[in-house]
Amino acid sequence: MSRAKATSKTAGKAARGAAPAGSDRKRAAEAKRASKRRSLLRRRWVFYPLVTLFVLAALPLLLTLVYRMEVVRPVSTLMLSRMITLQPVDRQWVEIDDVTPRLYQSVMMSEDGQFCAHHGVDLRELQAVVGDALEGERVRGASTITMQTAKNLFLWSGRSFIRKGLEVPLAIWIDLVLPKERIMEIYLNIAEWGPSGQFGIKAGAAHHFGRAPDGLTNRQSALLAVTLPNPHVRDPARPGAGMQRVADIVQRRAAQSGAYVGCLPR
Repeated sequence: MSRAKATSKTAGKAARGAAPAGSDRKRAAEAKRASKRRSLLRRRWVFYPLVTLFVLAALPLLLTLVYRMEVVRPVSTLMLSRMITLQPVDRQWVEIDDVTPRLYQSVMMSEDGQFCAHHGVDLRELQAVVGDALEGERVRGASTITMQTAKNLFLWSGRSFIRKGLEVPLAIWIDLVLPKERIMEIYLNIAEWGPSGQFGIKAGAAHHFGRAPDGLTNRQSALLAVTLPNPHVRDPARPGAGMQRVADIVQRRAAQSGAYVGCLPR
């Protein structure tokens, strides 16, 4: 065999032997790239939900700071959902100085008698409710006005332990950031006060009594306060016997509220 043929034969064997090694390296590189893609995808599946949760958690905290400014007029999540679904929303903002004091005194006596004393959460009432639940008794409400403000501004309606658990820290934060007077002003302007999209005391007073918030009588104020838990069922302009009895109690307590309402203008 000539030297040229031997060299050619040797080169052919070398080429045939090198082919599998090159293929293995290619497959290894592809596998490495695929592994990197899977790892990146897994990180994205973890990263984006965490970022979303962080934003959702931070947004109420930041908005509460914004709501310190009196020029800002917050809306509730229920109002937003009605707007998005093209349902009517009747709300005209009114400053607390343009609301008769007996109205928010009645709201306090009906909804949260310790509003001026607690820091967003009435711990004594909350502990009593938790104790009743652990003993198997029917769970009653323990929401303060601040907790209801937190729910209306940032959460959803309906009974849920998850929602209640979120209300507590939000209410504490709101009470820390906002003055009591501002909390009450926001609550009076975002609470649902009628069966067909009436939000805020101005729309509620006009709908039920044809009056402005500063022209309400003591009796009308008490009836409007008693309406708040369920404005779709309770009608302050045509109250039943049960609603009248509760309004009697609220009206009497509001007249004797004294220091209980000391954190609000009179």
